[in-house]
Amino acid sequence: MNLTVFGATGGIGREIVRQALASGHRVTAVVRDPARLTVTGAGLEVVRADLTDPEVIRPALTGRDAVLSGLGPRSRGDAGVATRLTRTVLAAMEAEAVRRLVVVSAAPVGPEPDGDGLLDRTMRGLVSAILRPVYDDLRETEAELSRSGTDWTSVRPPRLQDKPLTGTYRTVVGGFPRKGRFIARADVAHAMLAMIEDAGTVKQGVGVAY
Repeated sequence: MNLTVFGATGGIGREIVRQALASGHRVTAVVRDPARLTVTGAGLEVVRADLTDPEVIRPALTGRDAVLSGLGPRSRGDAGVATRLTRTVLAAMEAEAVRRLVVVSAAPVGPEPDGDGLLDRTMRGLVSAILRPVYDDLRETEAELSRSGTDWTSVRPPRLQDKPLTGTYRTVVGGFPRKGRFIARADVAHAMLAMIEDAGTVKQGVGVAY
């Protein structure tokens, strides 16, 4: 497939690019600073652009089969960036008639797992309170997706780890895995790539965790 990846210099974005290339896909990585993208490969095209103008990124979407986004706030101070940048991507996708979009969100944006114990509920509440601006940004991002005409999927991981790919994790469409506390960025990327052709995840939030 021909894929476009936004946020390709982030931890999840780099893994999406690396794994997609390894699987034989052709990848267009849209980045602000190409020097920060350490992944290379014969099927890789790197496009330098900021995401302030949909017209600027339209050529990076022409004829693509799907778009994957690792865009998101990295701290409380970045709150609002996910919604703003996603709007630009959505406008460009609509102009180029590209429909499939898979984005990374976060577990607290979705429903709580059924049957979680007091410890998990308490920790989730503390984290949600501390990072409330970040999660509010991601909720608004998901609202933008819902209002769009894209065939979107929002992937909602818990605490992220920099560990090797396992390919073994749990997913729950419309919910979240019980006692799912961690997942590697590499496995989030793996899940996002797997969901591109999974019709059951279209217009759904999907919880993913070990």
